[in-house]
Amino acid sequence: MAAKVLDSWALLAFFKDEPAGQVVEELIHKASAEEIRLLLSVVNWGEIYYGMWRTGGKEAANSAAGDLARLPLELVDADIHQAKQAAIYKATNKMSYADAFAAALAKTKHAELVTGDPEFKVLEKEIKINWLE
Repeated sequence: MAAKVLDSWALLAFFKDEPAGQVVEELIHKASAEEIRLLLSVVNWGEIYYGMWRTGGKEAANSAAGDLARLPLELVDADIHQAKQAAIYKATNKMSYADAFAAALAKTKHAELVTGDPEFKVLEKEIKINWLE
């Protein structure tokens, strides 16, 4: 079964009802039907949580955490291999550490990364990316 990694950009587009969120919603339906696997790094989960806290306070962050828990997402703990790959991506490219974890998860799980974040452009030759607009 094909696996796809959602980064925080993709999930925030979904939560904010942005146009790119429609593609994420379609992927969620496919995951519910067990047609694909959707993966989310715990680091990106934390990025969503703190982002929602900053913009809407503790209640918004907890609401987003509840919403994430109800989605057909596999929350993936970062192991030493992902941490090392994320560190390599961060050291060799201009990108956030959280984004490096999303990319590392995609690479280590041989999955497609779903994002609209231009920081990932530097990794197009290394991992498969489904670009959202």
